[in-house]
Amino acid sequence: MTLKQLQKKYPKFSYFDYSYKISGGNLKISFLFKIDPGIIFKPGLIIENIPAKFDLVGLDNLIFNLGLIEMISYWKSTCSPVIEINCGNLDEEQIKFWKLVTLNGLGQFFFENKIKPFSPRIISFKKDKLEIDKGKRKDSYLVPIGGGKDSIVTLELLKKKYKVNCFSLNPTNAAKKVMKVGGCKKPIVVKRKIDRNLLSLNRKGFLNGHTPFSAYLAFLTVLIAKVSDHKYIALSNEKSSNEGNVKYFGKMVNHQWSKSYEFENAFSKYSKKYLSKEIKYFSCLRPFYEIEIAELFSKYPKYFSSFLSCNEAHKTYSGRKKPKGEWCGRCSKCLFTFLILYPFLDENKLIKIFNKNLFEDKSLLPLLLELIGKKKFKPFECVGTKKECIAALSLAISKNKGKLPLLLDSFQKL
Repeated sequence: MTLKQLQKKYPKFSYFDYSYKISGGNLKISFLFKIDPGIIFKPGLIIENIPAKFDLVGLDNLIFNLGLIEMISYWKSTCSPVIEINCGNLDEEQIKFWKLVTLNGLGQFFFENKIKPFSPRIISFKKDKLEIDKGKRKDSYLVPIGGGKDSIVTLELLKKKYKVNCFSLNPTNAAKKVMKVGGCKKPIVVKRKIDRNLLSLNRKGFLNGHTPFSAYLAFLTVLIAKVSDHKYIALSNEKSSNEGNVKYFGKMVNHQWSKSYEFENAFSKYSKKYLSKEIKYFSCLRPFYEIEIAELFSKYPKYFSSFLSCNEAHKTYSGRKKPKGEWCGRCSKCLFTFLILYPFLDENKLIKIFNKNLFEDKSLLPLLLELIGKKKFKPFECVGTKKECIAALSLAISKNKGKLPLLLDSFQKL
């Protein structure tokens, strides 16, 4: 169905309710979303091994707000022109924030579905404000671990001086290995469950595409920090994420918008006013470009056999495939990771990680040209800026003393 057909048939999306219970040391949360007529979603998550006792003040509000970012993944299936909030409460400033998140966080979704970017009308019915978290926190750091190199660098930088604990959402084998190697003895694990109705709609041709995952992590980590008594949330979002990909309807689309400083700044203000007075959200790697992080990562060889930065490795394509959990060696993320590590690692060690020399793969040349801005636009992946890709290629060429690998030779001839 087209956007016009979907919006006519499904004019209203409702964030109807949320609920939670503490059972067996776990915090179990569920949400209820409705799209009239006849579509119901009941996604949920479990935060495992929470403390036996913690301050409950503000818990309802944090869970309500987590539902707001969760609902975007479901709303996008029909892009209903109106969103009704039937639980919790939103004032005008909050509604403005959520319109910003919808408009910018779904930029890639709008582009790939050929939709003119828009924000839905948000109506909040309940007028009773939920209480925000005000409790004092321990001076400790919560570090989200995804299994890639960036969070490894954050973990290693912080644990030298501070009390740190790891957190992982639906941890992959790579994330589990990284946490083990990193010495995270009691990591906080969250299991998020996508409602199968959404996957079914995706397969039927309803709208689908990229959502701001890092924004979801932002709201989730504040909740985690509350129940686990952490004052600081240390993300691993780098300076490179501020660069967008392509202009669309006069506005820059940024695949990494929810990792950018614009989002970090907006969320930090929102969090302090509406979520928690004490918990601080920031990115430890904000001053660094990806190439600088790669150089830092190269100093931690104990992780070389554990980390995994290939997004294709984790994709299920709406439940149609099982994730492979290994470097694919064919995507722009693999090529970019190989590229920025090349100047700082021995070539044999790098080939051992990827199981081949990606610079000798002719089929990757079009992706290389996209990474450096010579073809189409920068790939919709968490990759570095065009300039630092060019810098990494120049360093790689300088490193080689003999015959250049195919891709480096092609770059040199441009």
